[in-house]
Amino acid sequence: MTRPPTTRPRTTRLLPGTYRPLFVHTEFRRLLPALAASDLGDGMSVVAVAWLAVLIAPPGRSTLVVGAAVAAYALPGAAGALVFGRWLRHLPGRRLMAADSWLRAVLLGGVPLAWAAGVLHPVLYVVLLAGSSVLHAWGSAGKYSLLAETLPPEQRLAANALVSSTTSASVIVGPALAGFLATAVSPAWIIGLDAMSFAVLAVQVGRLGGAAKAVGTAAPVDTGRSAAGLRFLRGQPELLGILVLTWFFNFLYGPVEVALPLYVTADLHAQASLLGLYWTVFGVGAVLGALAAGALRKLPLWPVTLGIVAGWGLTLVPFGLAAPVPVSVTCFALGGVIYGPFTALSFTLFQDRTPAAWLTTVLAARGAALLTAAPVGTGLGGPLTAAMGPRYVLAASGIAIVALAAVATAVRLRGRRRVRPHGPPGT
Repeated sequence: MTRPPTTRPRTTRLLPGTYRPLFVHTEFRRLLPALAASDLGDGMSVVAVAWLAVLIAPPGRSTLVVGAAVAAYALPGAAGALVFGRWLRHLPGRRLMAADSWLRAVLLGGVPLAWAAGVLHPVLYVVLLAGSSVLHAWGSAGKYSLLAETLPPEQRLAANALVSSTTSASVIVGPALAGFLATAVSPAWIIGLDAMSFAVLAVQVGRLGGAAKAVGTAAPVDTGRSAAGLRFLRGQPELLGILVLTWFFNFLYGPVEVALPLYVTADLHAQASLLGLYWTVFGVGAVLGALAAGALRKLPLWPVTLGIVAGWGLTLVPFGLAAPVPVSVTCFALGGVIYGPFTALSFTLFQDRTPAAWLTTVLAARGAALLTAAPVGTGLGGPLTAAMGPRYVLAASGIAIVALAAVATAVRLRGRRRVRPHGPPGT
């Protein structure tokens, strides 16, 4: 049973009226700062995980170690979402969040301890990262379930928006802060800060006690609906085309997360602060691009979506041309602006083209199909970078994405000609 609300703090008067009622609830007031701290920790780890992999890699093996580390921080979470549904779907959001947070706190906390003891071998590092991410998809699902359990229905949209905004902010602040800190301390200690942030979150979730209702959590991947949705999509060429386009777009983006830190170290011989700058300007651009999605909604969605795919690919090509740092940073920021609206517009295409009765089923299939795209691409980023070199992988990723947009455009035009009704000349 939810505890009765307390008196509204005076500080909430500075907030927009939509959000003020949220802070009447003690549970939400306790949870939000901890969620923001863990998001910031993850934002810092975007830089720290790859940078530490560079430092501990044996000579000549940095590309493979970075690829394995970045993939280990993401891919097991996708596998965990698919594998553990039978046992975890009936647990309340509070317990899932606590389990994920404690797991991440303990295993990520092992990274700086092993570093300090001088035993942080690349294999141990990858194992710790992989183990820490196994339950992360369930922890994310538990977070939104917990908000639904704690707050009344009329306040849930505002809560979701506020919590999502902390994630967006972490993409901007976290990499820049990690890049700054890495000039003074080892990135292992930055990962330790991420571990501490999850320990704080686990403690705060535990303090909720029995306040939230003990109801099951919606699984990150609904396998039953996913299978039904995929069967439906086989008979819908346009929707299947959107899904295939999105999968390959995310897949071809994956190697960027491996190649970029190696581009900074191997090609530019620069420090972690520059890697932080790249991700920060990308995050700022992505937030601005996402805000522009509403205006783009008025334009034809398919051409705009294909234009986004091609535009993002083009922003990566200058890396292969050894462009000066100010040029490549500007391109990456522009890439963020272009990339930002893609998810929203992709969802909108599904919403517009799917019968209402099938929408949730088709979206479940979409989520399941896309779960592996970026992590698998990231996993391949290490071997590709070892074979080609980082700046050529960045450029090749961009060229492949432009080619993807061209192929998708040709397939769509061919499909439209096939279904166009034949009429008298001039129609």
